[in-house]
Amino acid sequence: MALDLRLAHTADLGPAELRTVRSLLDDAFDGDLSDEDWEHGLGGMHVLLRDGAGLAAHGAVVMRRVRHRGRWLRTGYAEAVAVRADVRRTGLGGRVMAELERVIDRAYDLGALSASDEGALLYTARGWQRWSGQVHALSPDGIVRLPEEEGGVYVRPALAGPLDPAHELVFDWRDGDVT
Repeated sequence: MALDLRLAHTADLGPAELRTVRSLLDDAFDGDLSDEDWEHGLGGMHVLLRDGAGLAAHGAVVMRRVRHRGRWLRTGYAEAVAVRADVRRTGLGGRVMAELERVIDRAYDLGALSASDEGALLYTARGWQRWSGQVHALSPDGIVRLPEEEGGVYVRPALAGPLDPAHELVFDWRDGDVT
């Protein structure tokens, strides 16, 4: 199977290409991708993997700020990782993640993502570590704990080095983070 891998910034993706990505994500997440979730994956670098049938896999890395131990870390946050149903379990998710990890490891202090139980298998197999500490967000009303996110956040230390789960992670605010 011939594959074409492309790394591009959101600004380099045209409207038709963005619609194709959104369609892949809607299918992969069974229609459970909110407009806020979609927006969270924009504004950064996208990995697009195409095969003869079209867009087979996608992932994005966007910059966020995360405070840990009093220091705000430049964080490459992996978003919108999906593989077309007919080519799942063929290594395409790993190919997408390898490229996202290359960007994270070279450009960010920290890599982070939120994963479902099913998706976590891909990330832990690649060395991502489940965050065992508390997760917070800097909301418009101050710092709020996000207990529903705890257990589903995975980190990749990158340039920051080891993290200490005795100290919380405080993520910058994004619309849709707290309902």
